[in-house]
Amino acid sequence: MAIASKQYYATSSLVLGYALCSSLLAVINKFAITKFNYPGLLTALQYLTSAAGVWILGKFGFLHHDPFNLDTAKKFLPAALVFYLAIFTNTNLLRHANVDTFIVFRSLTPLLVAIADTAFRKQPWPSKLTFLSLVIILAGAVGYVATDNGFTLTAYSWALAYLVTITTEMVYIKHMVTNLGLNTWGFVFYNNLLSLMMAPLFWVLTGEYSDVFASLGSSSRADLFEPVAFSAVSLSCVFGLLISFFGFAARQAISATAFTVTGVVNKFLTVAINVMIWDKHATPFGLVCLLLTIAGGVLYQQSVTGGVVTAPPKQMESKNDNKAESDEEEGISGKISGV
Repeated sequence: MAIASKQYYATSSLVLGYALCSSLLAVINKFAITKFNYPGLLTALQYLTSAAGVWILGKFGFLHHDPFNLDTAKKFLPAALVFYLAIFTNTNLLRHANVDTFIVFRSLTPLLVAIADTAFRKQPWPSKLTFLSLVIILAGAVGYVATDNGFTLTAYSWALAYLVTITTEMVYIKHMVTNLGLNTWGFVFYNNLLSLMMAPLFWVLTGEYSDVFASLGSSSRADLFEPVAFSAVSLSCVFGLLISFFGFAARQAISATAFTVTGVVNKFLTVAINVMIWDKHATPFGLVCLLLTIAGGVLYQQSVTGGVVTAPPKQMESKNDNKAESDEEEGISGKISGV
């Protein structure tokens, strides 16, 4: 009983840490892009901070991460590519759209991830109560964003690209977490280092490198280093490191669908800050719809926690077996849903 209670609080702490970091990082990135309009460079600096931070802390003995191995890197490369695309499309979506648009497409992912988990990872279909909670989350998010008219073709294009990549990332990264055998900091190190290596390719493909060099060569180059922009970028890099740890740790503790629902519901904090600091947000009716989304998250939490009390022995057995399917079931046991 004490072990189960300790595991519950440990899982809750990981999910809460991820929820806070994810919510604040979205707001920080939105502000950083406003002051530092180079999304590719911004994400590359985040990858650099995270990879270097893990390596330096490992050298001083504050943490342990798996050493870099070429064979492991080759196996992890597809997951890192999907991760990079998810962050890249996410950043550009925030660049071209408001937070409301980001929320509604982020809210579509739990249903798609649940379907993908069942179709590709051979997981059982969600229970009726769980499926109902996912529908409520979706309905609330759609109603929330329906009150906003600030959609553009560019924003929708990035939103669609983000929806495809984030759904793929949620399922595929979960597969890598349960099968590759790296520890949490090892995943953080590999993910950010490989993503950093891919950054120059995307700078060339998007043409962002020319904008950066043009800015450095002009009289406005001081804008790249002004205190506000520097502070925003620095803060986003620190939170990028934190979310790397909490993100991978939470993935190991809960299911892909639960992880995704956490990502949806924690946007409440993002929206609250958005209402306070920007004037482009939903109407009071939209805020009611947002509360409906949160209620769906609470219902989801209740629907997945029900199985924990009835099957502790199976959880322990599945942990020892270390199978992907058992790990997924064990992941559902934990449960505080909060991005």
